[in-house]
Amino acid sequence: MLDIKVKKFNELTIQELYSLLKLRSEIFVVEQDCVYQDLDGKDAKALHVIGINKNKVVAYTRIFKPGDYFDVASIGRVAVHKDYRKYGYGKEIMQASINAVNEKFKEQQIKISAQTYLNKFYTELGFKAIGEGYLEDGIPHIQMVKK
Repeated sequence: MLDIKVKKFNELTIQELYSLLKLRSEIFVVEQDCVYQDLDGKDAKALHVIGINKNKVVAYTRIFKPGDYFDVASIGRVAVHKDYRKYGYGKEIMQASINAVNEKFKEQQIKISAQTYLNKFYTELGFKAIGEGYLEDGIPHIQMVKK
């Protein structure tokens, strides 16, 4: 089970910020072999949902209120360290993120830009694919919405 923290950007400790950026880089740049600009200037607007196991950041998302990323609330940068994926931490961090959107923003509708191969994972969490697939940073994605 993860220890979950939800923090504004200016509430993050330097160590938490370093750890979450390291995790994002390990997954989205190195593991997925994708050169892209992870530091997109949007972290300051986001709430950061951090999953900690034994003092190590092993799962993460960032969430946005309506208008800060999409027209509705959204969840992005969903990341679970590869050594911890077998424990169900992906679903745990996503459920914590959905709950945080509901509680912090008082919103039910959530939009995500999901990597296509994770369609089943997000469908099991109540998301439905909308529109056509597209490439984002060279990786197939699809928009999904949870109402």
